[in-house]
Amino acid sequence: MVRVALFDVDGTLVDTNYLHVTAWWEAFRQAGHTVPMTAVHRAIGLGSADLIEHLLGAGRDSERDERISSTHSALYATYFERLIAVDGAADLLRALAARGWKVVLVTSASGPELEALRRVLDADDVITDTASADDVDEGKPAPAPVRHAMELAGGTSGETVYVGDSVWDMKAATRASVTCVALLSGGIARQELVEAGAAEVYRDPAELLARLDSSAFSTAGRAD
Repeated sequence: MVRVALFDVDGTLVDTNYLHVTAWWEAFRQAGHTVPMTAVHRAIGLGSADLIEHLLGAGRDSERDERISSTHSALYATYFERLIAVDGAADLLRALAARGWKVVLVTSASGPELEALRRVLDADDVITDTASADDVDEGKPAPAPVRHAMELAGGTSGETVYVGDSVWDMKAATRASVTCVALLSGGIARQELVEAGAAEVYRDPAELLARLDSSAFSTAGRAD
């Protein structure tokens, strides 16, 4: 049996969500759009193209999407050297790896952004693989990123647990028939995460680690 622990990164393992909100808000402002920060926050977790469409709608001038996305990336990159991991993030990954779990990151980040996140997380020694936005045709909430990550690890849905912080994470994992665990570290309300499919909700990686023996990780893959 191959037990697979899938982890979103932004807001789940690294404290970045509100930095993304600020960068996206400014990118939209520079493009002439007024988008409430609350709306941007709830869209964090979507890939760039999906986030822009979600917030501006299908009737927008899509030819400006690339510029908006590039502006966001440039603004967010100014935070790379100041990013910090969420409390207990690396310890949780190492604890799972020590118990025989394959740890795979599932993220819409790629390139220098992903490198910055992994550098801050400082747990490459226990990360088996990474499924990035570049690897699939559809991002979260489609199940493709989760299924691809399982394929990388050689696991099945019954042997996999997904940990994330957004409703998009929960929907993607649920659609891939994977047990999903939510963290509140991304700023999304507990009830919204439960309604999106979360089987369990914890404050942050540190709390999940402290309760690991009674969590979904203690039962995944066991025969009935």
